[in-house]
Amino acid sequence: MATEAPAVATDLVLRTEARRQVSSSALDPKQRAKLGQYFTPAPAADFIASLARLEAADTIRILDPGAGAGSLTASLVMRILRDRPGTRISVTACEVDPQLHETLMATLEDCVTTAGAVDSHVEVSLVRGDFIDWATEDEGLVAQDRGPFDLVIMNPPYKKLAANSRERRAVTAACTETSNLYSAFMALGVHLLAPDGQLVAITPRSFANGPYFRPFRRYFLDRMRIDHVHVFEARNKVFADADVLQENVIFSSTRTHSPERGPVTVSTSQSYSSDIRSRSVRYEEMVHPTDSECFIHISADEEDVQLAAAHESMPAALPEIGCQVSTGRVVDFRSKEHLRPDPAEGAVPLIYPLHMREGGIVWPVPEAKKNNAIMLNDDTEKMMFPSGYYVVVKRLSFKEEKRRVVSSVFDPDETPCDRIGFENHVNVFHSGGEGIAKEVARGLCLWLNSTLLDRFIRRFSGHTQVNATDLRNLRYPSRSQLDAMGRDWPQGALPDQEKIDDLVERHLRPTEFAPLLVG
Repeated sequence: MATEAPAVATDLVLRTEARRQVSSSALDPKQRAKLGQYFTPAPAADFIASLARLEAADTIRILDPGAGAGSLTASLVMRILRDRPGTRISVTACEVDPQLHETLMATLEDCVTTAGAVDSHVEVSLVRGDFIDWATEDEGLVAQDRGPFDLVIMNPPYKKLAANSRERRAVTAACTETSNLYSAFMALGVHLLAPDGQLVAITPRSFANGPYFRPFRRYFLDRMRIDHVHVFEARNKVFADADVLQENVIFSSTRTHSPERGPVTVSTSQSYSSDIRSRSVRYEEMVHPTDSECFIHISADEEDVQLAAAHESMPAALPEIGCQVSTGRVVDFRSKEHLRPDPAEGAVPLIYPLHMREGGIVWPVPEAKKNNAIMLNDDTEKMMFPSGYYVVVKRLSFKEEKRRVVSSVFDPDETPCDRIGFENHVNVFHSGGEGIAKEVARGLCLWLNSTLLDRFIRRFSGHTQVNATDLRNLRYPSRSQLDAMGRDWPQGALPDQEKIDDLVERHLRPTEFAPLLVG
């Protein structure tokens, strides 16, 4: 019988993959986008299931929220039948899309039949509805049907949650504030876990940093011990048939009340079929104990470790160079009555990303899609900055841009004015709400546009949005180094990338991390 289990279980996964492919091609792409659906291919499902910790137990209680066609459940059942024959398996699968219920039920019934063929037992329950509703509402629900679970395995949907949405309010009431469906699913998965239970998930990497996921990270890290993180070097390999370019990670974590956190296994590969390289890192390297933001630093390889050490050895935190960084104060849709398409009497420049060009500000931009000016009055005065030198950073970068951080200097000689408005789609470096020294501003702009800074920020940031919080948590060259860089900025527009990196290398060479400035 033991020799039959692997072959029979493998057939289960092959049948499920065939169902997944048929379902994936049949569904309306717009509906998939609306629900944030990205189905799990069989290789991904098998890899995720391989991280499950199958300890000796009479019964393993499994939850698969957002189950889709059932790929994760099938791969996990296959593994249990192979590695823990005779274990009773209880599966609860949730799926909101009625178009998938028949397919998912077929997979669940296949799990039951397959287990029976090798003298094992699987019982299944299909929740035909919204996982968040099911996990958070009491009325009409039996508590024992909702766990606790020994193992939660998930590929959650990816979609932003509006601040006043029903889902966001429900998750906040149940466990924590969060801003995306995938982190809402993760939080509720933690909430439904038994002590020492395990969560294994494939998700975007963006929860690891940034202000929007701060409450979630605190909730998660207070209750879970991260055991294993897998990083893909080629992000388009994860959901190769779904045109998804998210930076995804697979991770395994354990529900614990102990403050002790052991080492974390970090593995990397190009794809599921390529060689996997693993190493062990101290927990404190991944989650810094004194970091109030609770950033999760995922160093994929030895180069990442060197980059982390290099970043920590940078001479200055932002306050030490006499600067602060803030998101632009003007939210244009809330100030429509004050906006003007072109310069006008009583108006001041309003700076958007479109005004940032070649390291400087080009203003006004005639016939721009956005406005060029904002009226200065009692309502808008508090949003303004006085004239001076500022460093402006785009909050959103695009796929075609080579650098994650794109920076320009606002030069008051180039754009004469008494007051300036910076729109909410840019971050602004300033000194106590006023301008900063010219040469420091120029040096800071060079540093922010450097390849080394780009490598620093990509190491911990899995998304293209650059938040003021991310910039506050970076370390910087010293004020004197920035001043020297700024003085070496040649006349004219921002130098090309090679020249920028040469300037940065020359002024940082005396430091211990000079070897990382190239490569």
